[in-house]
Amino acid sequence: MNGHPPRDDSGQMRLVGAVIALTMLAWLAVNWAGRRYGWPVEYAFLADLAAMGALVWSLLVTWRIWRRRDGGGLPRKR
Repeated sequence: MNGHPPRDDSGQMRLVGAVIALTMLAWLAVNWAGRRYGWPVEYAFLADLAAMGALVWSLLVTWRIWRRRDGGGLPRKR
């Protein structure tokens, strides 16, 4: 215990899950539409960059949730 009351991070975990799922669906849809309608390649790069940004954000929020939990998941040396 670190002296703090336990936190309920379930709302943030649901948000991270929704962002990951929607990012992948949007990325697939943009790539499909770009190939189907002959969009310039630059749009694919923009979709890739946006997807990477959303996934990096999800990773950072997930890491923050993991670190806030009691014990942090790693044993500490004394």
